[in-house]
Amino acid sequence: MADFGTPGIYQPEPARIKSITIEGFRSLRSIQNLELPRLSVLIGANGAGKSTLIRFFEMLSWMLKSKNLQEFVLRHGGGDDQFFMGARKTPRIHAELCLETSTGYNDYRFDLAHISAGDTVMVMNEAYRYSAHDIPTKAKWTEIEAVGKESSLLEKKHKTAQTIVNLLRQCSTYQFHDTSINAAMHNRWDVTESFRLRSDGGNLAAVLLDLRKTDGKRYELIVRQIRRVLPAFKDFVLEEEAGKVLLRWVGNQSDKIFGSHLTSDGSLRLFCLLTLLNLPPTRLPDVMLFDEPELGLHPHAITLVAEMFKRLSKRRQILIATQSPYLVDCFELENIIIASANNGETLLRNLPREQYQAWLDDDYQLSDIWLKQVVGGME
Repeated sequence: MADFGTPGIYQPEPARIKSITIEGFRSLRSIQNLELPRLSVLIGANGAGKSTLIRFFEMLSWMLKSKNLQEFVLRHGGGDDQFFMGARKTPRIHAELCLETSTGYNDYRFDLAHISAGDTVMVMNEAYRYSAHDIPTKAKWTEIEAVGKESSLLEKKHKTAQTIVNLLRQCSTYQFHDTSINAAMHNRWDVTESFRLRSDGGNLAAVLLDLRKTDGKRYELIVRQIRRVLPAFKDFVLEEEAGKVLLRWVGNQSDKIFGSHLTSDGSLRLFCLLTLLNLPPTRLPDVMLFDEPELGLHPHAITLVAEMFKRLSKRRQILIATQSPYLVDCFELENIIIASANNGETLLRNLPREQYQAWLDDDYQLSDIWLKQVVGGME
């Protein structure tokens, strides 16, 4: 089983992003105090803007990891494309986040303004504060006077600033969709690149080889879980050659060794997901984002992966964007966030149980009330 702490020893609740306000980022014109459970499942139709929320957290990670905000902007179409309907209509992006720890709330806010020269952005009006749980009023903001093309929060040594940076810089998106002939997972990988699984699963073979060497029980658990979904699967064939390893496996019915190029897309994605979700929490980022993880998976595999998401959310914060009714039905009403589109604007909202409990009492599943458009998210 995955390692989620030592039984009998009190462990404080891990830090999490409690709520967010976003104004003017791409299609997110005005999202006010959206609550983010430790396990958030974002559902909605194509084009509703689910991925936009994920891109926002990616931007935060680039901004606070190594002052790479401008690189993020360049890779994602330039500065003007980051503003709702363009910078002429929306001159400023505003964001405010509340991060909760075991003792209180660490808040962070900032603005982004467009710079026409070079089509880039400027960071301004940064501020942070800490408010203890046992104090009823919020603390005053500590303003950061600096204005520039990168965040100045990283330079602050205050504990609150460091807490915010350490959590938000670890927002990592996992998307194992690319299984094409040129996908990274088909390449030989240096065996030393094995501590964390890459966001595209490229170094899967190196991670599996490391687990087999250093944590045999965890490796065997991954193999058993794969067999539950793919009965023909026997084991991985991981052979180190000149410091590199290639992803291969063998089945139950013959000695033929299959390379990743002979493996179905769904099977490769399953290999990546089950390996990632079984890694020790110390080898995982604090905030994990998944964009349509169900793609290509059998319903039985979706159920297995959902249970692992729920287990891991006790130690890490997880945000999933999905269109799968099978996946939605694996979670509770409190986990769901509805995304819908209105005249180019993305609307995001939580689902209060008191409004929809009657449907659940009548034996409707979450996917039923979603697909019947009771909660929206189909437009």
